[in-house]
Amino acid sequence: MSFRLAYIAAGAAGMYCGSCIHDNTLARALIRRGIDVALVPTYTPIRTDEEDVSEDRVFFGGINVYLQHKSALFRHTPWLFDRLLDRPGLLNRLGKLSSSTSPEDLGGLTVSMLEGKAGPQAKELDKLIHWLREFRPDIVQLTNSIFLGLADPIQQALGVPVIVAFQGEDIFLDALVEPYRTRARELMVQHAARAMGFVATSDYCASAMSAYVEVDREKVDVVPLGIDLRGYPESRARNALDEIRIGYLARICPEKGLHILVEAFYQLVQNSDRDLTLHVAGWLGKKDETYCEGVKRQASSWGIEDRIEYTHDFSRKEKVAFLRDLDILSVPTPYQEAKGLFALESMACGVPVVLPNHGSYPEYIAKTEGGILVDTLKPADVATGILRLIDDPDLRMDLSAKGAAGVRAYYNDDRMAEDAIKVYERHIGISSR
Repeated sequence: MSFRLAYIAAGAAGMYCGSCIHDNTLARALIRRGIDVALVPTYTPIRTDEEDVSEDRVFFGGINVYLQHKSALFRHTPWLFDRLLDRPGLLNRLGKLSSSTSPEDLGGLTVSMLEGKAGPQAKELDKLIHWLREFRPDIVQLTNSIFLGLADPIQQALGVPVIVAFQGEDIFLDALVEPYRTRARELMVQHAARAMGFVATSDYCASAMSAYVEVDREKVDVVPLGIDLRGYPESRARNALDEIRIGYLARICPEKGLHILVEAFYQLVQNSDRDLTLHVAGWLGKKDETYCEGVKRQASSWGIEDRIEYTHDFSRKEKVAFLRDLDILSVPTPYQEAKGLFALESMACGVPVVLPNHGSYPEYIAKTEGGILVDTLKPADVATGILRLIDDPDLRMDLSAKGAAGVRAYYNDDRMAEDAIKVYERHIGISSR
């Protein structure tokens, strides 16, 4: 079946974002299969380290969304005026502005999006529906459940199925201040009851988010993550002799657990006679600079600052090169990770992972056998898991080979596209009856 898909994505104010990368990778893989896909950014343009296939227009532009949330005046300005504020270059500079958004504004903006037609973003929703009518999709996918307020109006206006993705947005929602956290969840539950269907990136995410929005687990399809393996090495290149290179590849923020890994690394240095180094790579946003400086000060107080290197911005080619030069990767996220693309990217390069035994990680390890899980987030336990791989090079190489093969078998973008097409075709078939 050939069909047209409108995929409504969400930009992240110039930040590398796992959801943006996932959405763009899926869109590219679908396009290769002849599916007519429009990847439509909202808030800001998306940022990805692969070829960007998104539309060159942004809906629900961050500036307009903010102004219309704050003042009724901007809810009635001409669309042509609004387009001036939706220019991609201008929106990309929102990174600096968004870091200073107050908790109250962040909560209010989230609720205003969830209010849909009944809220201050009604004009923005009308613009999107107008464009969708011209595109004439057979199905629409919304990138996350914060867009649930858009699902029913789009479905009613276009007469096509609208499915909503779950990508681990509960961590963002749970961090909202009251009364917005409670109100946001109430609206999500209300809208979810009318949604046609859902799709999640892992079994864990499907179970957690279906409970969060109070829908039956059976309404959620699982389309596991997939990565574009072009450019990834076919075999393990590095053969560690003296130096053991431990890596971290994720956003620099408390939620990803860099502080836990640095303390675990300190314990390893104290208890091992091996030459150990820690290599940290990941996006550093303005709001997390203080956190990063605190981590660096702690490392300095322990006398290990010379053993740690930091990289904050890099291309896809540089990312793959970074991973190839590691021996072990660990990202001890305190929260239960719904995606964790870095784990798949690491194993694709033949680098075994040490991860917490929660979230989507157990699924990855069960499928690939490319790493080990630790039962607690205590730095001592993370250090013990890493030390196990340091002290057993045969185990390290075995996990390396299994992880690389497992990702290629189960977590490639072609398989992801095939699974997604089955979901789309089923919903299109149900809708057309």
